[in-house]
Amino acid sequence: MSDLKRTPLFEVYKEYGAKTIDFGGWDLPVQFSSIKEEHEAVRTKAGLFDVSHMGEVEVKGQDSLTYLQKIMTNDVSKLKDGGAQYTAMCYENGGTVDDLLVYKIEDAHYLLVINASNIDKDYDWLEKHLEGDVTIRNLSEETAQLALQGPMAEKVLQQLADNHQLDEIKFFKFQTEVNLNGVHALVSRTGYTGEDGFEIYCAAEDAVKLWKSILETGKEEGVVPCGLGARDTLRFEANLALYGQELSPEITPIEAGIGFAVRVDKDIEFIGKKVLKEQKENGAPRKLVGIEMIDRGIPRHGYPIYHGAELIGEVTTGTQSPTLKKNIGLALINKEFTELGTELEVEIRGKRLKAHVVGTPFYKRPKK
Repeated sequence: MSDLKRTPLFEVYKEYGAKTIDFGGWDLPVQFSSIKEEHEAVRTKAGLFDVSHMGEVEVKGQDSLTYLQKIMTNDVSKLKDGGAQYTAMCYENGGTVDDLLVYKIEDAHYLLVINASNIDKDYDWLEKHLEGDVTIRNLSEETAQLALQGPMAEKVLQQLADNHQLDEIKFFKFQTEVNLNGVHALVSRTGYTGEDGFEIYCAAEDAVKLWKSILETGKEEGVVPCGLGARDTLRFEANLALYGQELSPEITPIEAGIGFAVRVDKDIEFIGKKVLKEQKENGAPRKLVGIEMIDRGIPRHGYPIYHGAELIGEVTTGTQSPTLKKNIGLALINKEFTELGTELEVEIRGKRLKAHVVGTPFYKRPKK
């Protein structure tokens, strides 16, 4: 296992009982207690995730905005200082290079947060398209990222933030230079669980101190360390795409249901615009839908889906939902079979089992 990459928190995993797995070349915790317990903690209290495997790339220079506008599907010009935006980078054929977050620190200074498995590929892509007064720097190795997610997240983190009112950070906004028990951090009100919460970026060498401070402070509120297992079930219930499953070089953002992050009306030609505009205006040939099993069985990634004798697509993610206690999945299927209620069959271990198309997201956080 020694050739696997490790985050700055690897050495403290054992103290918290982590069970680690190989996740895209990284040695990461799949769970600390159990996936169900951690999932439940995030939905009802709060959970702390180590997501330091994610990549960070700084973009600076007078032509940064023009450069980002040409490679991002969303309209980066809409970002104000202290704002974050979800977007994608695409190939000419509309397939997805990656989905990511863009943070605008100030004019001519941005931070991109990219998927761990794509760091090298994305950096090459960014470098290949550099033009004008723009410099990029890969900050991934020197940056740690923690995510504190759940209804108690603000209450817990506020106890550590001695120079800042966290309720002032609205959804998809962030603050730099937040002091968390002596650790300088960028704190962003974003996340990947469907709950309220924060993503916290700090220097790699400060990660252990911050991790321990948050868990110690949050003990009374029931904050627990969480692994990738719960991160996956939480994001899945909230219908948040996972690169490599809902998105890939073969799947466009329109097919994957993130068309809101594709602004074909922006007045600049971006890579993939032609295909994405066509799909946005006339519909993509395939569409991501929710499915729920009628027969007993759990739909898993890659399982084929049929309508009668016709193979119409496959499951991208599926599990037994810890919140809903139902066997559900996300599936990419031919668009003519995507109407709510349509009956389909999922092939599970050589048997075809009945399912039907249902609405997504499967879970929406209750309004306060």
